[in-house]
Amino acid sequence: MKFKPKRDMEKVCSVSGFVAKLRRLADALEAGQPFSIQVAGERVPVPPSAVLSIEHERAGAEEELEFQLKWKRKPQTPVMNKQ
Repeated sequence: MKFKPKRDMEKVCSVSGFVAKLRRLADALEAGQPFSIQVAGERVPVPPSAVLSIEHERAGAEEELEFQLKWKRKPQTPVMNKQ
């Protein structure tokens, strides 16, 4: 399997950019299609089988709402060199 380093990224975006991404995601989910998004220079493919959840956190004066998609990456089979 190709090594992928750990990553924890948060990207602030404009309202119009956020809405456009949500719209594309919603359309893909309704159609049962995969979704792909680029975050901080890395393309992230999301399979239609991703588990969807909504999270709400509260701490002190801050609140956070997350629309979350989780899935397991499929192991990639190594390519054998033909000689």
